[in-house]
Amino acid sequence: MRNRILAVAAVIGAIGAPIATQAQSGITTGAARGNTVVITESDGISVDRRPAFREYVIRERVPTFTIPDRVVVGGVLPEAGITYYDVPQTFGQTTYRYTVVNGQTVLVEPRTRRIVQVVD
Repeated sequence: MRNRILAVAAVIGAIGAPIATQAQSGITTGAARGNTVVITESDGISVDRRPAFREYVIRERVPTFTIPDRVVVGGVLPEAGITYYDVPQTFGQTTYRYTVVNGQTVLVEPRTRRIVQVVD
C-alpha cells in the first residue's frame, strides 16, 4: 500500500513539474479564443524601462478607458471608444500602441486590438 502511494505521488510530481517550470518563464504569454500571444522583452517595454514608461503615461495625462472585461494578455479591446497612442522610440522600437484601460497601461497590437503586454 505504501509503495502504491509513493508511486502515485511520483507520477503526480512528474506531471506537475513542467507546469511549475512554465509558470516561471520570463516571457509574457496569454491566450484568447484559441490564438496564442507570445512576446519577448525585445517586443514590448522591457522591465527596466517600465517605471519610466509609467511616469511618461502619467505625465502625458492619458485618459483611462473603462471596459466591463478583465484586462489580460490576449484579450481584445472594443473596436470603438478607445484611443491608442504611439510608443516613443526612447522606450524601444515597437510596432505596438499603448492605452490605459481600467487603470492599467497596456500595449496593443493595433490591427487586431489584442493586448500583448500589461505594463505593471
